[in-house]
Amino acid sequence: MALTSLDNEVVEVSVIPCKVLMKFSMDFIYPAHTAARNFTLFREVLLINFPLMFRRQSRVVSIANLLIGGPHPIRVQSMTHTPTQDIKATVDQIYQLYEAQCEIIRIAVPNLSTVDAFRQIKMQLRNDQIAIPLVADVHFSPSVAIACIPHADKIRINPGNFNDNFSAFQQLVQLAKKEGKALRIGVNQGSLSKSILKQYGHAAEGMYQSVQPFLEIVQSENFENIVLSFKSNDVSKMIENHRTIVPRLDQQGFNFPLHIGVTEAGNDNYGRIKGAIGIGSLLIDGIGDTIRVSLTEDPVQEVAVAYDILQTCGKRFVHPEYIACPSCGRTQYSMRQVFDEIKAKTSHLSGIKIAIMGCVVNGIGEMEDADYGCVGAGPGKVNLYYKNHCVKTNISEQNAAEELIKMIETHETFLPSIEYP
Repeated sequence: MALTSLDNEVVEVSVIPCKVLMKFSMDFIYPAHTAARNFTLFREVLLINFPLMFRRQSRVVSIANLLIGGPHPIRVQSMTHTPTQDIKATVDQIYQLYEAQCEIIRIAVPNLSTVDAFRQIKMQLRNDQIAIPLVADVHFSPSVAIACIPHADKIRINPGNFNDNFSAFQQLVQLAKKEGKALRIGVNQGSLSKSILKQYGHAAEGMYQSVQPFLEIVQSENFENIVLSFKSNDVSKMIENHRTIVPRLDQQGFNFPLHIGVTEAGNDNYGRIKGAIGIGSLLIDGIGDTIRVSLTEDPVQEVAVAYDILQTCGKRFVHPEYIACPSCGRTQYSMRQVFDEIKAKTSHLSGIKIAIMGCVVNGIGEMEDADYGCVGAGPGKVNLYYKNHCVKTNISEQNAAEELIKMIETHETFLPSIEYP
C-alpha cells in the first residue's frame, strides 16, 4: 500500500486494518518488527494518512477476567488512597471507583502485614459479586510481591527498588505463570536504581536498560502476562521516553501492553492538563493500552478525566461529542445556559456529535460533521439542525434543549457506548 510522508516521499508499507467501527474509524497497527530508526517515518506516514486511526500492536494480557492490549479497549484504572489496613475505608473507595466505571484498581501493599488486608478486601468484594481486577502495588520487598501472588490479579513491581534481586523476580514470574496472574514492570524515572543512575542518569536510556534484565527473565520463563510502564512527572520526558523506548522493545519482540500516565501531576486544571497532554500525545501516536490520570484528589475524579482524554483522542466514546463555539457579541440567546441544559439531558448518550453554536457566521460550517445542531437565529431564538440540514426554525431558547431531545429520539437508537480499540 502506497502512503505519503511529510516530505511527499511515497512509501510502501503493510498495514493491517484490524477493526472497522462507526463513522469509518479504523485501527491501523504498525509491525512489531519495525526498526527503531524507521519508527519515526512509519508513525509520520500513518498520522498523515490515517490520523487518529492506528494503534501499536501489543500482546493481549489477561488480568483476572479483563483483557488488555491487542484490539481490546484502552482500559481506565486508578488507585486507592486509603490506608490498606483500613479494610472498610478501602472497600468503600473501591465501590466508588467501580461505580465510576473504573476498570482496574491498584492498592498499595507496603509490607507483609498488609498482604492479609489485601486478601480480606478482595474476599469482601468477591462475596459482593464485584469482580473488578485488583493490583497489588509493591515496592522494595520481593517477599511481599511473592506473598501477594495468591490474592492479587496483578502485581506491580518497580525495577528501581527491587534491589537487583533477579532470583526473587524469577521466582515471582514462575509463581505468576503457575497461578495465571499478571505482572507489571513499572519503571519510574524518579526511582531508578543507583547503578543505573550512575551509568545513565535520568535519561530514557537508563529506563530502557533498567527493564532489560527483567525482560530477559520473562523471556527465559516463557511468561507473557506482562504489562510495562515508563513514567515520569515531566510531560516532555514522559512522551519522549515512550517514543524512544517502545520501538526498541518491539524490535526485540517485547511488545507487551503499555500502562501510560504522568506521575505526580498535581491537582485542579494544571494536573488535568499535564495528564491530558502526556497521555493524549501517546494515544495519538498509537501508544498505550491502559491509562491512569494521577491527581492529588479523590481518585474517582481520575476516572472521569481518563474517559474524557480517551474520547478526545478518538479511542473510546462514552458520551456525546460536543462542539460549541466560545460565543461572542453576535450571540443573541443564552448560549451557555442552553448548552448546559443540552449536556444535562444528553450526557448519558454516546456515539453522536452535538453542536451548539452562537450564530450563523461560522456556526453552520463549523458544525458540518455534527449529527445534531443548535444555532442562534435571533434574539432568544435558535434553529435546530439534523445532519447539517435546518429542520426547525425560531425555537424559543427556553424550549431548545427539549426540542433537540425530541429530534434525537426520533432519529437514534443508542448503543450503550462506542468503543474504539
